[in-house]
Amino acid sequence: MVTNVSNMLATQYGTNAFTTLFGAGTTGATGTGTAGTVTNSTALSATVAARVQQALAPQQNNIALLNASLASSQTRLSGLGQLQSALDVFEALAESLAGAGVSTSASSSETGVLTAVTGAAARPGQYKVDVRQLAQGQVLNSGTSLSASSTLGSGMTATVELEWGTLGTDGFQANAGTAKTVTIDSSNNTLEGIAAALKDAGVNATVVKASGGYALQINGEEGAARTLSISVSGDPALKAALGFDPDNPRAGGMAQAQAAQDALVSVAGKDYTSSTNTITGAIEGTTLTLTGEGESKVTITQDSSQIAKNVAAFVKGYNDLSAKLASLQDGALDGDPALARVSAQLAALVRLDGSSSARALADVGISRGADGMLALDDIKLKAAIATDADGVAKLFTNEGRGLADRIDAKLETLTAENGLVRRAQDYASRDLEQLSDRRARMAQTLTIQAQALATMYTAQEQMGGTGMMLDWWG
Repeated sequence: MVTNVSNMLATQYGTNAFTTLFGAGTTGATGTGTAGTVTNSTALSATVAARVQQALAPQQNNIALLNASLASSQTRLSGLGQLQSALDVFEALAESLAGAGVSTSASSSETGVLTAVTGAAARPGQYKVDVRQLAQGQVLNSGTSLSASSTLGSGMTATVELEWGTLGTDGFQANAGTAKTVTIDSSNNTLEGIAAALKDAGVNATVVKASGGYALQINGEEGAARTLSISVSGDPALKAALGFDPDNPRAGGMAQAQAAQDALVSVAGKDYTSSTNTITGAIEGTTLTLTGEGESKVTITQDSSQIAKNVAAFVKGYNDLSAKLASLQDGALDGDPALARVSAQLAALVRLDGSSSARALADVGISRGADGMLALDDIKLKAAIATDADGVAKLFTNEGRGLADRIDAKLETLTAENGLVRRAQDYASRDLEQLSDRRARMAQTLTIQAQALATMYTAQEQMGGTGMMLDWWG
């Protein structure tokens, strides 16, 4: 049996372990002996391979320990990311219920124009909204080709420069730092190849079926500041096919089917501009989602019927978070101190242990089940709301003292840039980086050792010797 050094190491430490430690395609150093040069790809005799494997056998335990540490660090970092995401989701829910969010609702007289959702700072009132223009993204289309694999240009190397900016009264103004370049040559100058290259540069480019064949289509992000300019150098034919100048849109090969633009809306007589069709800040504590042009009246009311819906959403959100924390405890973050502290601090906020706050929650139908999750008695909740809707709402949000208020504040602290979870993520990232450096150094050392041993043993074999005096190396 013959093998090269890479195969020999894979046999020694296992294919998966070798790939994890050294990476696919790792090559070793070149060793030179009296029998000539033995490179990583040089065939080795079964005898030489066996002797090298035996000499390196003591390293196997070190590799296993390092791989285990790497796997553990990667798992922990992934788990902390999942923890961060789960806390962010529940924080957003708690924040939406803080303030007046638990007991207000919003309606739009024209749902074909907009929809509205209240949040923490919403206050009852009526607002006239005039949607004059929706935000939209730019759409560019190339000329039509017979198939998706049709080539554009001559195949000579070309550089495509992409810039995003705004087209105003002074012409196109590129946004600083947005320029990207893409290289197109004979290897990727088909419609599909160009679309793939543009996607790699962050452009939403696809090949679409058009009248008479296929075309390259670019769909930009919403907002006037996302207007795309495309310039091509190096291949005149490709420039004619792909170029687009916002100042002179008819001069290039790409045709603009839709221009990028902002949403324009007037709320209670005041004008607002937005790069998206989601408007926040125009009505305090309320999010508007624009769906069409026209006028609508938005009405925000104190709505006791919202209380039951939002309390149910809170209970479900808390249970979803609890289930995720339990899953992480049983898996990626088993015994992790950051998870333990997060769980303890949340549990301290939602105490159902006979305290006055627990009795108050029990009075509105919230208790803890045998599985540790919150349980909600809908009938009891609705009865409490019918008796004292304001009192029920204040259990959750009451000038910072309600349950949703306190949870929102605690989660904001835990998930902040310098908070507990972020700090744990930073530590895990540094630990993983250090282990990766150790892996790289060990890979280099072992490959050089294996190569040198293979060179010497091969030379001895060709001279007819046994080389037992070299077997001490390892």
